Amino acid sequence: MNAYHESDLKRAAAAAIRAPSLHNSQPWRFRLRDGAIEVLADPQRRLPVADGSGWAVRIACGAATFNARLALATAGAPAEVMLRPDGADPDLLARLTPATARPATYPESDLYAAIPHRYSNRRPFWPDPVPPEVRLRLIEAARAEAAWLDLLVGMTALSGFAEIAQSADRVLRRDVRYQAEMSTWTHVDAAADGVPVTAGAPAAEPQDLLPQRTYTEYERAPGRDFEPEPLVAILGTVGDLPHDQIIAGQALQRILLTVTDAGLASSMISQPIEVPAARDQLRRSLSRSGVPQMALRIGYGQPGRPTARRDLSAVLAG
Repeated sequence: MNAYHESDLKRAAAAAIRAPSLHNSQPWRFRLRDGAIEVLADPQRRLPVADGSGWAVRIACGAATFNARLALATAGAPAEVMLRPDGADPDLLARLTPATARPATYPESDLYAAIPHRYSNRRPFWPDPVPPEVRLRLIEAARAEAAWLDLLVGMTALSGFAEIAQSADRVLRRDVRYQAEMSTWTHVDAAADGVPVTAGAPAAEPQDLLPQRTYTEYERAPGRDFEPEPLVAILGTVGDLPHDQIIAGQALQRILLTVTDAGLASSMISQPIEVPAARDQLRRSLSRSGVPQMALRIGYGQPGRPTARRDLSAVLAG
């Protein structure tokens, strides 16, 4: 194959829009240009308060790019990916061109099958530990995308992270503009973007170790506290340039789909990344080179369902 076609674009975009994004803002567009599929940031859907730098947009579009790669690979038309191919166009984040045709690998097929089942589970998880072999798969998933994943082991490391995350969450809760912006992306009725109140975590209680996006104030059922020792993972990259953030987005989605394929649930804890002082504190606490790009909570959770997405016609650019 020398060029992708309209049918390839629609297949890739249909998978790409299932990627996660901050407050489910879906800040992406897709187009076919000179036989290549391009992933573009949608500046009109960037959150001006929560994402002034565009970090969250690039993470989301990186995750969307990974889904598009899987969709093309499972159709026998894998892609070669170039990130930020045009320095004069900062919104053009990735260009996918046809690579040598081949059948999909088993891992590609498994991860592609997991796309429609992945969602953020902000509810309490069961206390069952994540098996060692799954933990290894998650670390390898990050490495496969030129990123790293640190799993926090022991209550000392976990408590240290929790203190940083809770501090960052308090900063954001006190920010009136931040809270007002988040409320505009919270819906009580059916909507094609944003977060439904039913997808929020139960109201926080003093014994909770980690902060969660509530989106609502409903009370939890008796005896349904959050797991006492959650598995927390920190995803990071070598640097923190826009290119690195797109890499982080692709790694994030590979990890999340690996979690889903393993029968586990996950939610993202972005507060300590959104607050610069907390992010720097987290970086220093890890005692390693590189920059944290996302924190994740992983475990066994109750079944749920993905949030809504905009129609494909709304994200295809001319």
